[in-house]
Amino acid sequence: WDFTWIKMVSGKSRKRLFLFLFVSAHGKLQNAVTGFSSSTIQIGTSVTSSVLLDFHSKTRADIYQKERLNHAAMRCSTSFTYSSPTSIQNLSLLRMTSIPRGGANENEIEKRPNTESESTTTPISQIESITQNAKFINPFGRSPPDRDTVISSLAAGLAVSLAMVPEAVSFAFVAGVNPLVGLWTTVFLGFTAALFGGRAGICSSASGACSVVVAALCATHGPSYLSTCAIVSGLLQIVGGGVLGLGKFIRLVPHPVMLGFVNGLTVVMLRAQMSHFKGLSLKSAAGSAMYGLTGLTMLLVRILPKIGVFKNVPPSLGAVTIVSIIAKMFKLPVKTLADISGAETFRGGFSVLPTIGFPNVPFSIDTVKIVLPYAITMAAVGAIESLLTMQLLDGMADDKKRGSTKRECLGQGLGNLVSGFAGGIGGCALLGQSIINVQSGGGKSRLSGVSMALFLAIGIVAAAPLLASVPIASLVGVMFVVCQSTFSWSSLRILNKIPKLDAAIIFLVSFITVKDDLAKAVVAGVIASALGFAWKQSTSISASESLIKQSVFSKDKTPWKAYKLNGPLFFGSTLQFSTLFDIQNDPNDIILDFTNTRVMDHSALEAINSVSDKYGEAGKTVHLRHLSGDCASLLERLNGGNKPYELIELDPRSDPAYGVATESYGK
Repeated sequence: WDFTWIKMVSGKSRKRLFLFLFVSAHGKLQNAVTGFSSSTIQIGTSVTSSVLLDFHSKTRADIYQKERLNHAAMRCSTSFTYSSPTSIQNLSLLRMTSIPRGGANENEIEKRPNTESESTTTPISQIESITQNAKFINPFGRSPPDRDTVISSLAAGLAVSLAMVPEAVSFAFVAGVNPLVGLWTTVFLGFTAALFGGRAGICSSASGACSVVVAALCATHGPSYLSTCAIVSGLLQIVGGGVLGLGKFIRLVPHPVMLGFVNGLTVVMLRAQMSHFKGLSLKSAAGSAMYGLTGLTMLLVRILPKIGVFKNVPPSLGAVTIVSIIAKMFKLPVKTLADISGAETFRGGFSVLPTIGFPNVPFSIDTVKIVLPYAITMAAVGAIESLLTMQLLDGMADDKKRGSTKRECLGQGLGNLVSGFAGGIGGCALLGQSIINVQSGGGKSRLSGVSMALFLAIGIVAAAPLLASVPIASLVGVMFVVCQSTFSWSSLRILNKIPKLDAAIIFLVSFITVKDDLAKAVVAGVIASALGFAWKQSTSISASESLIKQSVFSKDKTPWKAYKLNGPLFFGSTLQFSTLFDIQNDPNDIILDFTNTRVMDHSALEAINSVSDKYGEAGKTVHLRHLSGDCASLLERLNGGNKPYELIELDPRSDPAYGVATESYGK
């Protein structure tokens, strides 16, 4: 049962409601409700109507049954129409689905009409569950966030919005468009992805990984093709990840690949921040101010949470605010956001609002041929980075929830689609800013990601001068702290303790992420891990030998030889499997015991037949025991029947049950 929505009911009435639902689930509704009070309790709101309950329940002790409630999946919708304080016009139990101990039954609809008038019974409602309707109209979770969560989410959103500005501006330069395009991409993509994404806490924006992919497209065909690419990329993510559910394959990414992704992306973020120090010397006033304020910001981020006054303030927001005030008071010669993006970007007013509409590109096959390759790459890169970021936040956030890969792909796809229609360049989830959000207390509600986009939009339009005066040094200091906390330092300590292959994969993925792009790095890491795993398994198959004496009543007193196999038998281990047997010196009857072995694929079936054929050519008989039923039937179909020298001996009481990954024969 999910009683989250009952929190909206007052304490005394809540007890009555619990008792009513408990009794109705036992089929004792007629004993539970004996009168109704004149007070009306609103217990939930559906999409089309409000459900009102008027009741005062009196029960007797004999209602309670001694047997325990089954652990059942039960949905119950009730409809009551108020008539008078002492009677009811209609009472119907509309729908109840339960799973008894013996197994799941079909949905059972039990209708209990009013005893006073059969004709006044209300038709069965189309609303299946009040709870589901509440979830549908409430995008922030099952229940509205409490006051503390709202405050912390808004504060975290404000902090992240400041950290998004230099990233969005720099990625816009990489893609070859105006900085305002990168900022509005962050607004539309961040808002939509936060609202419909896979989990709370993820912050999306124009990203470096996606900008690098589409930079050549913008240079050769212009910004309009870039927006078209974002739209097509969003559609691919919606269909591929949201509808077809291809995002679930992210679970195949091994842990060494995840470590390489985190370390490589940290290096990319660090390298982006170091670009702000080019040409600055400690001996110059500008260099001293830049280095000093950056160090001060890093120090404030660490110590502010330990000061009582700032405990409820996100440390990054507090550090940026204090450093901005210091730079303004002492008129320090530091670069601001206006200096790196241009005064035109922060001119403010409604003139900076983007134009909503389809990009100005011709509708033709040539346009599709130009855009589609870039869109496929961008969709893959964005989905992989977003899903890996979601997996990382699942381990960082303390909400005991796991994100949905399908919803995350859907949210990112919708975000790219909306940003493309707003003239944006598309993007994905940003690891650094998402970590800032979670560490600032914004990982509990989607409100943090939504508020980030709203605060950034308000800043661009209404608070442009204030936003433009924020020193770059403060934001660089925050990102340095994020890099320090994001990098997997444990991966360096365990390099000598883990297998060499895993260490090589960590380095490989990190190197390709820094040098090329994330998608290639993850694909290369997964392939290397799969090949390494296959190699290990291919060398793990072995066999123990034993002689089995025959019964005294047997005509042939020659003992049989048994090979008890261990380890998986698949395409990689077939060569090792064929070297386990001494065909020339073995007795006339051989037992191959597959109790501790799994026959995995068609190559394994062929290997078994090959060994049996060699024994058959030597005039010997092979007894195959403890194969699964599926494996035995496939062998028979592969051979066209039973071979006289290859006897498949089945024992349903002890044979394992598993399938073989191979095509069906004879079809």
